[in-house]
Amino acid sequence: MKSTLGPDEPTQAVASGAPRRRVDGRLVVLLVVVALYSRSTLAGSLNPVVLRTWTTVFVAIVVQALPFLVLGVLVSGAITALVSPLVLARLLPRSPVLAVPGAALAGAALPGCECASVPIAGRLTARGVQPAAALAFMLAAPAVNPIVLVATAVAFPGQPEMVLARFLGSLGTSIVVGLLWSRLGGEGWVERARRRAAGTSASGWPAFSSAARHDLWDAGGWLVVGAAAAATLQVLVPRSLLLAVADHPALSVLALGGLAVLLAICSEADAFVAASLREFSLTARLVFLVVGPAVDVKLIAMQSGMFGRRFAARFAPLTFAVAVVCAVVAGRVLL
Repeated sequence: MKSTLGPDEPTQAVASGAPRRRVDGRLVVLLVVVALYSRSTLAGSLNPVVLRTWTTVFVAIVVQALPFLVLGVLVSGAITALVSPLVLARLLPRSPVLAVPGAALAGAALPGCECASVPIAGRLTARGVQPAAALAFMLAAPAVNPIVLVATAVAFPGQPEMVLARFLGSLGTSIVVGLLWSRLGGEGWVERARRRAAGTSASGWPAFSSAARHDLWDAGGWLVVGAAAAATLQVLVPRSLLLAVADHPALSVLALGGLAVLLAICSEADAFVAASLREFSLTARLVFLVVGPAVDVKLIAMQSGMFGRRFAARFAPLTFAVAVVCAVVAGRVLL
């Protein structure tokens, strides 16, 4: 099948497997802890009520999300250690029309953090899974698994329609993007993914501990960033401005979609941040929840390293557009 997207040209850094520098979650956590312990100093220059409100919102989001984050990290590490990508390669049909929905549904049964889904997709393509199916799995696994859905139900109590809308919006995004990529996507990045995945063949306890530590520090750091941003949004941005954006349907959808890309919060924790943005409609918050696990700044960086910059430059805008549309459709129907 002829592709409309050109193959990547691997650089020396990628070919040699040199890791890219990324934000260290431990550093972020340390900085925030220092800031919190310094609140007595800051209280002299900031409004004490504002500072207390910020701290309350921040701590509430982190405490609510942390158990689900830890559970998701443990499950993700277990999958990395125990589940071979060869299993999916054998089970998926050859036709993209059947393989893509099958891979997306497999993501619901094999949950994992979005940080882990990118290397897993690389291993899948390196071992013979169709690229479109591997990408559908990469998008679905961190978004429609039971841990994320339970976390969403806890964050939005008494609103089961929000859980269903998130499931359908995220599942629809993974399937639509996968089917579109089967028609438009290039095959040139498979060789690059094979080279990148060649060094990730560890199994058993070493693979579990390495994946769990990586995801806990990385996802935990981004959770702190997201909680701090949400708390800052609540206390510093004028309520009149928030209401002006929130009252405009199209603007609120784009604003929270862009916020999801920039905050890059782990999917096990993002529902608690979305629940705190009460000024916005449920549909706008649903866009935040569907876009976040599919495309954000850290995922774009990881995908660039695994598949190449040309891949990321095409895949990220496509995924963002599809995720926004699927979330809005699900929100209009169910919310």
